[in-house]
Amino acid sequence: MRRKSFEDMNCPIAQSLELVGEWWTPLILREVVILRSTRFDEIQTGLGIAPTVLARRLKHLVDAGLLERRQYHDHPPRFEYLPTEAARDFRPVLEALARWGRRWTPATDG
Repeated sequence: MRRKSFEDMNCPIAQSLELVGEWWTPLILREVVILRSTRFDEIQTGLGIAPTVLARRLKHLVDAGLLERRQYHDHPPRFEYLPTEAARDFRPVLEALARWGRRWTPATDG
């Protein structure tokens, strides 16, 4: 099912959710920004996400200016995903979400 777009809503929360509201996106940003996993296979292993889903989400994050895609190997071509200033500025949001989750969701191991 396709989700509703918030691009026409004049609200900073709606506009933020347009960029980072898909449920895998905060977890991918956690991998890159907090855990410093920058390579596709590292992110995929860390999340247990399907490669097609991860590729689609990474492309969205690059297009949105949250990640920069940089080639680190020629044959075969391999890329890493580096956080931009926008992604680094999102870190406090991730940390706040983690604090909220530790307080209000069932116990987790980290």
